[in-house]
This record gives sequence, C-alpha cells and structure tokens, in this order.
Amino acid sequence: MLETIGLPGASLRFDPHYLSPAEAKASFAALRGEIPWENHRIRLFGREVASPRLSCWIGDEGTGYRYSGSDFEPRDWTPASSRLREELRDSLALDFNSVLANLYRDGRDGMGWHSDDEPELGDRPVIASLSLGATRRFCLRRRDGTGDVLKLELPPGSLLLMQGDTQENYRHALPKTALAVGERINLTFRRIRRRNGPR
Repeated sequence: MLETIGLPGASLRFDPHYLSPAEAKASFAALRGEIPWENHRIRLFGREVASPRLSCWIGDEGTGYRYSGSDFEPRDWTPASSRLREELRDSLALDFNSVLANLYRDGRDGMGWHSDDEPELGDRPVIASLSLGATRRFCLRRRDGTGDVLKLELPPGSLLLMQGDTQENYRHALPKTALAVGERINLTFRRIRRRNGPR
C-alpha cells in the first residue's frame, strides 16, 4: 500500500512491497532479457559522454522526447513492461504512455542530481518509479539548497510515486556506491505530451 512521505513542497507516496518478491524477481529476469539496452550519449558540462548506466526509452507512438541535448524515439513495449504498465493502470488509475528503463550494472553506475521537468512531461508531472534487482539509495534535495537530503532505500519490488510540485521544488539522484551491489533495473513510467494525436 502506498503511504505518504512527508516532504514540504513535494507529493511522494511509497510502497516498499508493491510487487511480491517472486513477482519482482520474475519481472527483473524478463526485462533484463527482453529490453534492447543501449549506452546513450549525454551532454555534460558542454561535452558529450557515455551515460553511466544502460537505458531504453519505451512508449506509444508519438512519445519521443529530448533529454540532455539528444532526441529519443520510443522503442516498442516489451511483454513485461506492457504488463507492468497495465498493473499500474489498474492499481493507481493512472494511464502512462511511456517508460524510461535504466539498468545499473553495479555500484559504479548511477544518476546525478536532476529533475524530471522536460517540457514534454507538462506541468506537475506524475512519475511512477518501480525498482527491481539490487537495493539502491535514492536521494532528494530542494532545488534552493535548503533543508536536509531525504535518503530512501529502494528494495526490489518497491514503488515510489512522485507528483504535484515535486519536480519543480526538488532534484533527485541515485548516487554511485563503493559497496558490492548487483544489477538494478528502474522503470520510471510517465505521461508524455504526444507530438501527434491527442494529448
């Protein structure tokens, strides 16, 4: 069950047991094998570098988006990603049309501080973040630098729902770690404003 995390200026709900251990394990294995993982190039401090993780953008037709100076067109939904989207629709009554899949191969892979505030996401976007595989630490901090950093351990099968003013007021990150950790897959389901057709 999703429970509210009290964070001023944000709307966060978290369920550490959204999927059962068996469901989480089976979903990880299916996604690991069926997604065409890529090492995207991103622009960082004015130069192009390899992203410190493998990724795949998946979505309905017309859900391309621009991130870090690059345009991404969606791949087709895989069986497991489509099933998980349908389960989220049934449990949350939210209709997502795209998902960013990230594969963190070990502790050397991570995600720097950022907000999911691309124009294609619209105002006050709703993002459902599903974690599978190794447990990793997820952090949030205010954009203005005030307050403490919120640190959450995201175990396999956990679901974090970010909505409201979260992206406007906060940045988040998945720090790298020197600890020996296994592979982790994170799916962030979103609703992209379509380039063609209904929005």
